[in-house]
Amino acid sequence: VRLVESGGGLVQPGGALNLSCVGSGFSFDAYVMRWYRQAPGKERELVAGICVRGDTNYADSVKGRFTISRDNTKNTVYLQMNNLNPEDTAVYYCMVPGGSSWLFPADYFGQGTQVTVFS
Repeated sequence: VRLVESGGGLVQPGGALNLSCVGSGFSFDAYVMRWYRQAPGKERELVAGICVRGDTNYADSVKGRFTISRDNTKNTVYLQMNNLNPEDTAVYYCMVPGGSSWLFPADYFGQGTQVTVFS
């Protein structure tokens, strides 16, 4: 089982980034997928989630700016981030919730990708 994030980088306030997370070793289309982030000195927080059917949910802080989507043909979940601000600076992780199946007894995170918003 593997989750590999990409797409992070440096961006100025008001800019945009599109993160990708490719899953392998499991039936990607059968699982809820989520994006989390962790800023320096803060706890990891849920950013967005997408269920198998495509229903989505977002943290209040990113509603209207971020969009989560998935392409099951590519085993990939995306996070389109628009109108970024310095408070969005964090390491972003994709994640499969624990308890989804015997394969995921606990929450499973990728290695993360760094997003830095600077002026």
